[in-house]
Amino acid sequence: MRPTLTHIALHVADLESCIEFYRSYCGMQIIHERSPEKSSADSPDAGKRIVWMAEAGRERELIFVLMPGGRPQTPAPRDYGHIGFALESRAAVDRIAERARREGRLSWEPVDEDYPVGYYCGVSDPNGTVIEFSYGQPLGPGAPTESAESPAPGEQARHDA
Repeated sequence: MRPTLTHIALHVADLESCIEFYRSYCGMQIIHERSPEKSSADSPDAGKRIVWMAEAGRERELIFVLMPGGRPQTPAPRDYGHIGFALESRAAVDRIAERARREGRLSWEPVDEDYPVGYYCGVSDPNGTVIEFSYGQPLGPGAPTESAESPAPGEQARHDA
């Protein structure tokens, strides 16, 4: 059997603010919670509340595990490490960017790039992890239909040297 990506675990400084961020910005919901009393004494997170979050209908595909006790992240200049979420339109990307701008969370202004990058912006979660919101990438809403630009699943795009 080949490995399958099932979760991303984030150690965060402020668990409650991260839960609220992923609820309100990403539409995720808590699907499982481990109370401090139920953690194994041998676990590195013994005595801590651990939260699993997922998008509705995707609870068995990919989850975020949020764990307290982390340190805030401060990305280096020009560090484009991020976690990506697809949106239904360019207007939806603009709405997220405007909200993040008002809240002081906007990391990257909306930008439009050639396929497969698409239209996107970056928003910092309360821990400093950058979340990309995009439209027009090969996955999710706005994915282009089959064309010469979009390789079939499992194929690599060919680029002229």
